[in-house]
Amino acid sequence: MKNNYVLIDYENVQPKSLAALRGEHVFKVYLFVGASQAKVTFEVAEAMQALGEHARYIKISGNGPNALDFHIAYYIGQLAAQDPNAFFHIISKDSGFDPLIKHLKAQKVFACRSKDIGDIPMLKVGHVAKAGKVEDKLALILANLRQRGAAKPRSIKTLASTIGALFAKQLTEDEISALVEGLKDAGHISVVGAKVTYYL
Repeated sequence: MKNNYVLIDYENVQPKSLAALRGEHVFKVYLFVGASQAKVTFEVAEAMQALGEHARYIKISGNGPNALDFHIAYYIGQLAAQDPNAFFHIISKDSGFDPLIKHLKAQKVFACRSKDIGDIPMLKVGHVAKAGKVEDKLALILANLRQRGAAKPRSIKTLASTIGALFAKQLTEDEISALVEGLKDAGHISVVGAKVTYYL
């Protein structure tokens, strides 16, 4: 299983809670605090403490434009060298991170930016898998398929296993079959034999 590193730009985003990071997925949390930030909230401090060795505070050195952003970029580089198969989640509303993420992806480093803890894709998917409506599940599947470009599953069996993996193996075979039928009924796919054709 991949290690998931969550790097929080605490100057830019002050999460109300980190509770979602405690569960079946192990997240390693790095909380980046600005040089002039004197405190973090009790809720965040308590949650960081509960994560034990998986949590670390990093108080940045000095002030300046994008000083904290450069610290995050440095740590991602260091961690990616040590743990090349890891997934990096930057928590920030700052779109200035997006060119870095694009570059990381080009280097085959898994990374994304979310505006809050609850927006981390794997947490969102897990929530939808457990409690989401069928329409929400189909919307996530379609978004995933569109991102894949030419690398979409070509057989019904591979599509089913892709859907299962997308929802972290929390769906039954019947639920996956129902979602495949939902894609067919909505005209997003057609199936001839075992072969799938897409209309996205």
